[in-house]
Amino acid sequence: MSELLTSVVESTGPPAADDQQAALPSGLLSSVGAAETAAAALAPRLFAQAPHSDQPGGFPTAEFAWLRSAGLLVAPLPVSLGGVGLGAPTHTHTLLSTLRHIGRGNLAVGRVYEGHVNALQLLQRFGRPEQISQWAADARAGHLFGVWNTEAQDGVHLEPLPNGRYRLRGSKTFASGAGHVTRPLLTGALPDGSWQMLILPADEKRPTLDGSFWRPLGMQATASFRVDFTGLEIGSAELLGHPGDYYRQPWFSGGAIRFAAVQLGGAEAVFDETRRFLCALHRTDDPYQRQRLGEMALLTESGGQWLRAAADYVAQLSAPTAEATVAHANMVRTAIAEICQRILPLAEQCVGARGLLKPEPFERLHRDLTHYLRQPAPDAAQADAGRFVLQHSAPAYCLWHD
Repeated sequence: MSELLTSVVESTGPPAADDQQAALPSGLLSSVGAAETAAAALAPRLFAQAPHSDQPGGFPTAEFAWLRSAGLLVAPLPVSLGGVGLGAPTHTHTLLSTLRHIGRGNLAVGRVYEGHVNALQLLQRFGRPEQISQWAADARAGHLFGVWNTEAQDGVHLEPLPNGRYRLRGSKTFASGAGHVTRPLLTGALPDGSWQMLILPADEKRPTLDGSFWRPLGMQATASFRVDFTGLEIGSAELLGHPGDYYRQPWFSGGAIRFAAVQLGGAEAVFDETRRFLCALHRTDDPYQRQRLGEMALLTESGGQWLRAAADYVAQLSAPTAEATVAHANMVRTAIAEICQRILPLAEQCVGARGLLKPEPFERLHRDLTHYLRQPAPDAAQADAGRFVLQHSAPAYCLWHD
């Protein structure tokens, strides 16, 4: 393990293209704690590489080679399938901390990695044993998974064929990692209107990518293209779970704590860089700068406490109801989004116009975090927490833990 950490920390930039796979030794993760340690050690290297990956239509290819070599792509699998169990409910806090470290290194990497983790958790929850075994083997072979659910009017439909197969028709939008994710998990509408999950071997059955869709303010390197699957055929072996499983609670909405962890990592990167900038310019004696840094420290620590509470809630022995879990997760995502939104203007005030000039990282950090915070239905998420508390009469001190 020490060799892994040394190789990560001492490498401050990308290796040569022909040496990316050999940059880090593989198969060295021995525990969930080792996964978190590896992510923490990788974060500075991800941060140093981020300006090079931050290109329109780009993708952090070198970064995912590092994650793959460090064992982080298989870490969410159970030990029996070659991972360390990072995706298990009892290890939720370690998972969130791992995502937080990846996010402070590069939000684009964190966004795609969170989708990979989500897909591995879903296939373990809803897959048949033979499917789980096959997809776990794909993960060990280096395949990148993702979850592509968002769509517009031309969404994905599954058309049954006489031979028990299905033909796909339609597209997904905001398909992060398009062209690089080789095992995307999709949702598609069946003729009866129900929704079915499937995992597409996209390296064999190649969809059509539309990169012109992705012209974002930030998160350029996620390659979140529009992807058209029309004409592709799949068999029953690619179908995951039963119709409606994707939207089963608390897993559908409760998963918001994962992207909140990545977002908090991005906010911590803003904090760290603001402090570095002020120290480099010897502006640490200004009382107003100290006050702003104190507030930023309070906010980042508060975010960490929210993640701890989320993990404790998931792992508590008396299983909570789906309704309570969703409401709590909605509070977590709302609180961390507000924390991030308060940190950004404080950092701007600290660094001023000079700090927003390249090669300083604030311009990239600001637009990446601003864009990533635009998650679906934020008002509805907070209103759902309000609905829950209005329907329950327990005192505030035990509302979520009784």
